[in-house]
Amino acid sequence: MDKMTIYDISKKAGVSIATVSRVLNGSSNVKAKTRKKVMDVIEECGYKPNAFARGLGLNSMKTVGLLCADASDLYLAKAIYFIERNLRDSGYNSILCCTGYEIESRKKSLNLLLSQHVDSVVMVGSNFLMNKPEDNRYITDAAASVPIMLLNADFDCPNVYCTLCDDYKATSDVTEKMLASGVKDILYLYNSKSYSGQKKLAGFQNALLSRDLPLKKELIQCFNGSREDIDGVKEFVQKIYDKGIHFDGIVTSEDFLAVGAMNFAKANKIKVPSELQIIGYNNSILAHCSEPNISSVDNRLEDMCIQLVKTLIGTLSQNEMPQKTIFSGELIKRGSTRF
Repeated sequence: MDKMTIYDISKKAGVSIATVSRVLNGSSNVKAKTRKKVMDVIEECGYKPNAFARGLGLNSMKTVGLLCADASDLYLAKAIYFIERNLRDSGYNSILCCTGYEIESRKKSLNLLLSQHVDSVVMVGSNFLMNKPEDNRYITDAAASVPIMLLNADFDCPNVYCTLCDDYKATSDVTEKMLASGVKDILYLYNSKSYSGQKKLAGFQNALLSRDLPLKKELIQCFNGSREDIDGVKEFVQKIYDKGIHFDGIVTSEDFLAVGAMNFAKANKIKVPSELQIIGYNNSILAHCSEPNISSVDNRLEDMCIQLVKTLIGTLSQNEMPQKTIFSGELIKRGSTRF
């Protein structure tokens, strides 16, 4: 059988990839019957393990590949810092590739990391997960060779491990709290149609529908500019306001949008939070860059990164690890809200 992979062996033997890996590494933590079944498939198919066998044995490269779309993004940059720090503490080096947002560039960067015989690949951020199943084949194919770790995305695939925040519930909860405080019309600002972006939008919509409130298109707006263009966000909100569209609350998918909204309020002498309440997301340093400071959802980024590395090291150590770990977001209340 040509180009047989550990993924093919696991499917044919009817066991997990982790079990096949334990058999190949001579682990005693495998039942004799299971070991024989795996070895029979290996012998039948003529499978030869890669010389750079994954795991914590002598052949481990002790190196993990990191894929990031844009290292200038505050959220992604902080995630890289946390992940690299925890990898170093665990005795691992890392190689970082910044891919941009084009799928072909992502594939090339992923193949580059695999050619360096890394022990695992971490995909930092939910934008690596595409809407069309066929566009995610590059993740599935890579997972046949090494464990793939996804930060803040959910993808059901063998040898893919997901650590994420429940962005849907977090956004739904803060929208509900804003409505319960007496806000009548909420403007929702978002800037990404990534996996995480879609979950946040759905959470916002769920909060309105649960109160039998209409989903007004004019109050759900996507800002397509750069995350550094806070003045652009201010002008974007101003145009909405100038059309006569009423809103007394703003919920955003990222903190930079909330800062732009705050600057809009200041320019129009709209009092925050008595006349307009604003909520950000990510609880970044940007939440402190306005007066009043901005209430923002803490999506537990450091905790997620610590758990991701813990899962990665456990997987490479041939331990059974959870394929999905979900954290709950928490609203950090500051001066931009009344509740």
